[in-house]
This record gives sequence, structure tokens and C-alpha cells, in this order.
Amino acid sequence: MDEETTIAQGLHVTDDSAGYDAACKRVLSEKAILARIMKSCLEEYKDCDVNDIAGKYIEGQPQVSAVPVLPDEDGTVISGMDTEDKSVHEGTVTYDIRFRAIVPGSEERIALIINVEAQNDFYPGYPLIKRGIYYCCRMISSQYGREFTGPHYEKIKKVYSIWICMKPPQYRENTITRYRLVEEHLVGEGKEPDKNYDLLSIIMLCLGGPGGENYDGILRMLDVLLSNETSEAEKRKILQDDYDIQMTQTMEREVSVMCNLSKGVEEKGVAKGILTSIKNLTETMGLTIEQAMAALKVPEGERQKYTDMLEQQ
Repeated sequence: MDEETTIAQGLHVTDDSAGYDAACKRVLSEKAILARIMKSCLEEYKDCDVNDIAGKYIEGQPQVSAVPVLPDEDGTVISGMDTEDKSVHEGTVTYDIRFRAIVPGSEERIALIINVEAQNDFYPGYPLIKRGIYYCCRMISSQYGREFTGPHYEKIKKVYSIWICMKPPQYRENTITRYRLVEEHLVGEGKEPDKNYDLLSIIMLCLGGPGGENYDGILRMLDVLLSNETSEAEKRKILQDDYDIQMTQTMEREVSVMCNLSKGVEEKGVAKGILTSIKNLTETMGLTIEQAMAALKVPEGERQKYTDMLEQQ
């Protein structure tokens, strides 16, 4: 990936929150990061060296997209390894990060199709696990016409949808959970080779913090990497010293963009809270805007900014 193009994507954004999300995805798409996620969470790679995963098994350059999920209106089919899958009836799905990986030790060249999602909202109005299942189903159904045609279902590739949840509920902090198809014998023991049904898995990595149990390994690494509270210098030191991740120039700049934008997101959140409080005081207490800001102890130098923001609403 061209370095200037990558950095330009991180810098030329008009919304701090959108820019922060985009920078997070690009940092997570670094092969050194993906390799450690795969080694920790995917059984196919648990015995592999992370350098081999990054250098030998991850195919090409992981694809990153910040395009929202949109309805499919044109009825076309897009071929190739794209971040968007389109079909006549199923709509459009855009993946945060999508890439292929070769299964080590395979007699034939079998690929996994892996999708990684960074999720900040654990309660978006539906169970995240159902969205993960949907993504896996789409990655399987979209293989028709690409990986196989006609009745050659034996060529279906296994898919993973990995979710990194940055703000899970407390009971799920610092946990890694896997959901997959398993064989269950109801009568007798007619065993099927697992390669014929073990075709989709959803992994939920729920981050927490140093105050909880299990704060180690990949959970700690991702928490440090994505934390709004850890400085850029601290992130660089921990990743290099504790996880042997040599920061490339591109990765360093993306982490820098992410850290800078997180400050903007935080500042916007504070400003929004102050604006709401000012409006509440003017509406319920009958105070003027100036009186409300004085009651809230808004610094003199910032009052004109809030006055202008209220006038624009």
C-alpha cells in the first residue's frame, strides 16, 4: 500500500470520530497486528510463528473500507476479493477489514476468508453476534461464482468474522469467545469429517482494562493499541518491548493520527455536554446564555465559542 495514500486517508477527514474509526481500522489491518490476533484466536495458527503468519500465510494486502452498509439497488454481482459483496437479492455488506489467509500445512491450497470488525458500540440495537453470523453467511454465499460454480460445494472456503469490542459490558470485559458449527449426535454416531461443516466461526474479543482479570496477551495488546488514554510514546514502547512489534513508518503515523483524533473526539464530547447543560438551564431556569455559562463556570475565553455554537443550532 502506498504510504502517502494511507496517511492522506488518515489526515483528510472532516469528522474526528469518523477519522478516528478509519485510523483504527488501518492500524488493525497491519499484518503484524493481524498475525497476533490470528495466532491467539484461530486454531489453524496457534502453533505458528507470528512472522510466518504475517509473511507467508496472509495473502496480499488486507483491504480496508469505511463505506457504510447500503442497500443493493443495482442488482449486479461484483467479482473478486472486494470489501463489498453485492447480489441481486441480498443487499450490500461492507467489511471493515477483509483478507485471505492460507491454512498452514494444507495438502492443497485452502484459503480462509477472514473479516475483522472494530466495534465501539456493544448495544447498537441488535445482538452483535447475529451480525457476525450474517457476515459469515454473506462471505460464504458470495463465494458462488468466485470459488465454485454449479454443484461444487466442496470448494467452499472457511470464513471467520472477528469482532474487537472496545466498550463491552463489564461482565464481558477481557474475554474471548468463539461461536461455530459443531457436530451433535442425537442417535448413533455417524461422524462427518469436521472440514465438511466447520466452515464459519465468529470470534468476539471484548477488551477491558488493567483492572480486570485476564488482562494479558492479545487482549492487553489491543487495549493498549486502541486506548484513548495511552500516549503515542507509551503505545510504541509497549508494542515494541512487550510484543516485539517493530513499528513501520506507516504504522507509527497511523497511530499518531489515531491518538490526535481521539483527543478531538473527547473534546467534542465535552463540548456537546456543556451545550446541552446551557440549553437546559436557559429553558428550565429562564437564565440567559451568559448566566447559564457563568453558573456552569465556563471559562471566559470559551464563552463566545459556545454562544456561536448555540446560534448555529
